[in-house]
Amino acid sequence: MNSGQTILAGLGTELGWIRDTYRDLHRHPELSLEEHRTSQLVAEKLTTFGFEVTHLGGTGVVGVLANGEGSTVLARADMDALPVTEETDLPYASEVAGVMHACGHDVHVSTLLGAAKLMADGRDAWSGTYIALFQPAEEVGAGARAMVDDGLVTNVPRPDVAFAQHVMPIEAGTVAVSAGPVLSAGDSLKITVYGKGAHGSMPHMAVDPVVLAASIVLRLQTVVSRDIRPGDFAVVTVGALNAGTKSNIIADRATLLLNIRTYDAHVRSTVLAAIERIVRGECITAESPREPEFEYYDQFPLTSNHSAVTDQVTAAFAAHFGSDAIVAATRQTASEDFSRIPDAFGVPYTFWLLGGVDPETYGDAVERGSVSRDIPANHSPYFAPVLDPTLEVGVRAHVVAALTYLAVTS
Repeated sequence: MNSGQTILAGLGTELGWIRDTYRDLHRHPELSLEEHRTSQLVAEKLTTFGFEVTHLGGTGVVGVLANGEGSTVLARADMDALPVTEETDLPYASEVAGVMHACGHDVHVSTLLGAAKLMADGRDAWSGTYIALFQPAEEVGAGARAMVDDGLVTNVPRPDVAFAQHVMPIEAGTVAVSAGPVLSAGDSLKITVYGKGAHGSMPHMAVDPVVLAASIVLRLQTVVSRDIRPGDFAVVTVGALNAGTKSNIIADRATLLLNIRTYDAHVRSTVLAAIERIVRGECITAESPREPEFEYYDQFPLTSNHSAVTDQVTAAFAAHFGSDAIVAATRQTASEDFSRIPDAFGVPYTFWLLGGVDPETYGDAVERGSVSRDIPANHSPYFAPVLDPTLEVGVRAHVVAALTYLAVTS
């Protein structure tokens, strides 16, 4: 029996409390940087398992389990929920008005806790150090940075490699993983442009910021089509445009809210420079009385899997789950802040996707060609991963990945 078989042999007896933990977390979701109950639950369980526990970044929790000589592996789960009103009919639906685990972070916490328990119980089968990190505020892109700023690198042993997983609307029982970019970099940008207010009946006395903002929106549509090389990926979305309060008042300013997604640092810098150039140019053309203002927020780094680490983990997944259960992860235009953690340590990482949709339901949707229409996606009020086999596969994936670096070899 190899190390993985030894450690995972006890999973069947642990699944009960892992499911209960998931249901409890789902009932009691907490918004970003408010994960106090979740943080306490995690810290108590890690302490019971025998981990040395440290609190970082406000509600962040890190458990360190030192077990002799060897490599150091860090596994991360995010903990925060979303300001979404749940519309599922689950018996364990959210009991917090207007807040829901609509992105599956309850799955992430419960599966990493399950892996932590198995690693603690199976110390005879591995050697090294296992770090279980539970991060707040992923949804607003602030949690990983908060933990790093609070001394993560100096308070936690330096890992040799880092792992994370994310439940997605793909078939439960499968794991999707690929080398290279898997999640886009994300930037939100608030732009304020200034005009000159006047009565609506006297437009000749004004510099109309509504017209200025409308011109900017139209010009921004050329950034991807004309500034970015064909074949490269970028998204520029104007999600909001706000100006004025009344039909007969020309306002003195307008605000635009943009969202930008890219897979490449050069493309990102090109897009951001083009946006600022266009905005400044339109302001000059409109004779705006003030310089425009640019405020970047909710910024997410690129998630790009290290090739050698990903190949090693993928091979281990295929050996454990069977090659049919391992699929190539397609690039997602969503974003994550996990990579700030391994980047702070300067270590490689792999981030994989965990299936959470009932296989029969998913298969029927594939047959109808209606996956995107019929399967609720992350952030939907109907998002509800099936407990089985999602939780079991999530625990197994964490353990198998860790043992690619920590297993005792004969």
